[in-house]
Amino acid sequence: MAGKLDLISKCIRTFPDFHTKGIPFKDIFPVLKDPKALAAVTDLFEEQVRRAYPQVDLIVGLDARGFLFGPLLAQRLGVGFAPIRKKGKLPGPTLSVAYSLEYAKAEAEMQEDAVSAGKKVLIVDDLLATGGTLYAACELIKRQKAEVLGCLVVELKYLNGSEKLQSTPVFSLIQY
Repeated sequence: MAGKLDLISKCIRTFPDFHTKGIPFKDIFPVLKDPKALAAVTDLFEEQVRRAYPQVDLIVGLDARGFLFGPLLAQRLGVGFAPIRKKGKLPGPTLSVAYSLEYAKAEAEMQEDAVSAGKKVLIVDDLLATGGTLYAACELIKRQKAEVLGCLVVELKYLNGSEKLQSTPVFSLIQY
């Protein structure tokens, strides 16, 4: 496990002052370019889910980088995948929730039929920063009367985003 975490950590780059002055942006795209690092992320997420959440029914990925890890994990687990996107990007009837980012305000939405009542759901995203996006995702899933088992991320601990998620468990591969 330590070797996989080290490989992933070496691939994540920091860009200071990206989007806004004072924000150190963590770039995960080099992880995607390195097949061993991408496999390491998927392996570690899969190990955590099989150990802690064997009853999972659905993986939900957040726009846009949760779409990169979520389907890989869902395929390995033999469960479905559903997206949560920025407002206005999904066809058909949708539900939406407004939230705040560290540098803006936004709305997240998912299709009304993406999650069935009673399903057990895990949410995947690349980074947990201030927690706004993951909080909105949890709210969308709860509105569909499904259960959020937890969230899988890399966490920017200094922004205290997991505090916004209250009792939702967060599994973080790496913390910054």
